[in-house]
Amino acid sequence: MNSFIEELRWRGMLQDMTPEIEEHLNKGMASAYLGFDPTADSLHIGHLVGVMTLLHFQRAGHKPFALVGGATGMIGDPSFKSAERNLLDKETLDHNVKSIQNQLAKFLDFSSGTENKAELVNNYDWMSKFSFLEFIRDIGKHITVNYMMAKDSVKRRLENGNGLSFTEFSYQLIQGYDFYHLWKNNNCTVQLGGSDQWGNIVTGTELIRRMGGGPAYALTVPLITKADGSKFGKTESGSVWLDPEKTSPYAFYQFWMNVSDEDASKYIRIFTVLDQKTIEDLEKAHQEAPHLRLLQQEIAKQVTTMVHSEEEYELAVKASQILFGKSSTEDLSKLDERTFLQVFEGVPQVEISKAEFEQLESNLDLFGEMTQGVIFGSKGEARKLIQGGGLSINKEKITDPNGKFESKLLQGKYLLVQKGKKNYFIVKVEA
Repeated sequence: MNSFIEELRWRGMLQDMTPEIEEHLNKGMASAYLGFDPTADSLHIGHLVGVMTLLHFQRAGHKPFALVGGATGMIGDPSFKSAERNLLDKETLDHNVKSIQNQLAKFLDFSSGTENKAELVNNYDWMSKFSFLEFIRDIGKHITVNYMMAKDSVKRRLENGNGLSFTEFSYQLIQGYDFYHLWKNNNCTVQLGGSDQWGNIVTGTELIRRMGGGPAYALTVPLITKADGSKFGKTESGSVWLDPEKTSPYAFYQFWMNVSDEDASKYIRIFTVLDQKTIEDLEKAHQEAPHLRLLQQEIAKQVTTMVHSEEEYELAVKASQILFGKSSTEDLSKLDERTFLQVFEGVPQVEISKAEFEQLESNLDLFGEMTQGVIFGSKGEARKLIQGGGLSINKEKITDPNGKFESKLLQGKYLLVQKGKKNYFIVKVEA
């Protein structure tokens, strides 16, 4: 097995590290923590880089601590933000913390009896015990304002004219104390994070040096970008979340299927645990037949299964085949309503009443006045396409316009009409 540093290096996940960290990790099991900001009740795929960093740390035989910032989430990290964000109340933060903890359990081993099992910690548990005066007296005196002002994240905010509140300015000191607390109480000697966290992390190592007189180490991973320069993890509809209620497994799967070839080669290293030879063999096969999109297929399989489940992955594949390949009414009926609507998002819809639906006698009746102008301009147009074999209802080809209407509702309320190969319409039957 590769060492943790070697693993990150070949995967392109190593940005900066303090001196002697590699020697420290090679001595035996070490502990490290990485923080997650609970500004929402779900992680998004941008957080997956940090999650995978902790996962590789544990796989290398070390002990990971996942810190959910119940205290720091009340303040907001100013690092490379252009303005101060809205602060969250404790009830909202507690809900977010619990949701994130549940998501992290899918990646890290928290339950085994092994010495390096993962642990979840919440910095509210120790920060809430401080009074303001105690904190500035016992902690604040160890770090100078000059030291804090020299951080790039602080200088940028001051230079762009937006300023920086004392609340945000104190963030790096609080994060630094988190590191000290875990160093002192949990033997946690390493902090991991994204490259934008470097300034906050080394404040922690400095605090440990001054307050504890012991060694502490830092390591950061690169911020993920897309080859075209656009922001990773964003789509036209917003962020790609790990919570299936915010981003359906189908939409999540499609995100990975649609990454570029250049990005796929980078992402398969970062977001999967496939070994180096397997990835290089996949890249070679992909180069020989790029139209098969083998890299994208494998990333989508690995990440969707890891975040959701194998069952949800298989459902997402079936949903894709429905839209882009051959499928049947039975396949459509297996989709839940949310996935069905995700697959056919943006497709024109027309509503008819349940009474109108129950009165349909022939196949042609569906394309009368109740749906005219949306699917067909006239019954004559519909008759011609049906006779030519160019129309399907619920993926079943309709060949006789005067044949008995026998199509069943999908999810109890929808009919899927397909004109030709690519034109879809949804008929929604209202109760």
